[in-house]
Amino acid sequence: MLSRRHLRIKVLQSLYAYFQTSDSQVNLIEKGLLSSIESIYDLYIHLLSAILETRDFAENRLEDARQKFLPTPEELNPNTRFIENAFLKQLAGNRDLQKHIGRLKISWADYQETFRKIYNNFRNSEMYASYMSAPVASYRNDKDIVLAMFADFMFNNEAFTSIFEEKNIHWADDIDTAATMVAKTFRKWTATMDEYQALPPLMINPDEEGDDLIRDFVLKLFRKTILNSEESGKLIALRAQNWELERIAVLDVIILKMALCEFAEFPSIPVKVTINEYIEISKEYSTPRSRQFVNGMLDKLVSDLRESGAIKKSGRGLLE
Repeated sequence: MLSRRHLRIKVLQSLYAYFQTSDSQVNLIEKGLLSSIESIYDLYIHLLSAILETRDFAENRLEDARQKFLPTPEELNPNTRFIENAFLKQLAGNRDLQKHIGRLKISWADYQETFRKIYNNFRNSEMYASYMSAPVASYRNDKDIVLAMFADFMFNNEAFTSIFEEKNIHWADDIDTAATMVAKTFRKWTATMDEYQALPPLMINPDEEGDDLIRDFVLKLFRKTILNSEESGKLIALRAQNWELERIAVLDVIILKMALCEFAEFPSIPVKVTINEYIEISKEYSTPRSRQFVNGMLDKLVSDLRESGAIKKSGRGLLE
């Protein structure tokens, strides 16, 4: 489910760690790179588990109300549409998800106050009232309300997202990606899927181009960018008019080196795709001026590499 952009960002972060540390050990940083990618799936499982925990909290709340000394008629006969939600039941019964939850030993016992606030805000919302009062609720309605609860009342809750930032230093950067994976999973889930339905993998290998994205893209991009770093630095310095290499933002230099690596080492990735991807990454991860600088530099560098024949692409349109 991860895109190449997610993987490029992971490589960028690892290269930054490598180039910023004088005694960097490639093997250790490479190991950390692979670990940080794999941990995104663990975060994805945590988010799915948290959604089920919200449903469990709602069920426990109804049961506590029934057990009161003098329960009201409404508390004795509550509207159970949400806790009987067909999609949530289907998700809770999924063997693959339960296997992963057990593997990770996920427990929300220490975070009940956060789930109480999430559920109360959700229960007081118009969308909840509309869902609960509708004459009937289809499977699509059940799935839509769960996705809305996750997006509007869980993911936008700072106390909730901070839980994951505390659990893993990488997850502060990865939670948007993992949340997107959750949304994609929900949209593809159907009413006919049984308890043996496998959760989608972190990445589908081989991908559409027949590559193993870890071995043939991530590791190759990381290693080749380091191996070609000195030569790439010279090419960048020649084209960075009125700029000393030391004055250019470190991340911009690494981004340009990664792009140069893709131009020369990845024959199946179109030049235009590489340029667009690294311009977007520079907007998000570098300085306010980086987009314009990276865009201009890549245009110049592509022209130089085309003249020298250093760009070797196989396939129609890959040089555009």
